[in-house]
Amino acid sequence: MFWTLVFSYWIHLLATVIWFGSLVVMALAALPALQKGSVAANSWLGLQKQLTPWANISLVLLLITGFVQMTNDVNYSGFLAIDSTWAWAMLVKHIAFGLLAALTVYLQFGLYPATERIALLAEKRPNLAQSEQEKLARREKQVLWLNLVCATIILFCTAVATAV
Repeated sequence: MFWTLVFSYWIHLLATVIWFGSLVVMALAALPALQKGSVAANSWLGLQKQLTPWANISLVLLLITGFVQMTNDVNYSGFLAIDSTWAWAMLVKHIAFGLLAALTVYLQFGLYPATERIALLAEKRPNLAQSEQEKLARREKQVLWLNLVCATIILFCTAVATAV
């Protein structure tokens, strides 16, 4: 069991670096484009599309390895047994993880396709597409910031659970 936990922690840490790094890169690459209001004319969407599979794989690995680690932790009392600081930290962490996963799905299957459709529309009707681009850019910016907030909460709760 020792080596299973070692391997789990190792993969978990690697996945955390890839996942959090991709979130930061996506946010930092997208913010200049969103501030200019010219989402379609910038290359950040291509960068996000390249990083998204890595972030998705990382999230799956984090879920699996986190489950292995949690169930082998001495503080784990059972499913939804909220009886300690560790358990509260884990509960908040999992709520933030669920919200982050939902936001990721919304980005990938809602906002990204809408952004691509607006970019195509902009070629034919620039005036109509401009207002839609601005609306999508505001929404994208909000979701990216929410993603970073969720990620920060997850890392903070991990620190709390580790310190206990």
